[in-house]
Amino acid sequence: MELILKEYTEWLESHIQEMPGFEGFESIDCFTLSSNIDLQTVHRSIHYHVRSMSDLQSYVKTHTERIRTDGANRFGGSCRANRKILSLLRHIE
Repeated sequence: MELILKEYTEWLESHIQEMPGFEGFESIDCFTLSSNIDLQTVHRSIHYHVRSMSDLQSYVKTHTERIRTDGANRFGGSCRANRKILSLLRHIE
């Protein structure tokens, strides 16, 4: 698991560095999800802040397949990815 995690982290970092070059991608937040249930699984959550739904749709149409295929070819079933589109309802300080 350690080797896969190291390789996946390096691949993910290169992907994250590529994202600001795409139209509309304004910022990125990277998280590790903590779980006391499954200590053998590492969860990453990357939040891309995109200017508009149109910019996101353009990215998905143009780049998603290439990036997902690359991840699948490198890691097979060892890693999973999913996308959730979040819209901020409100922010409280």
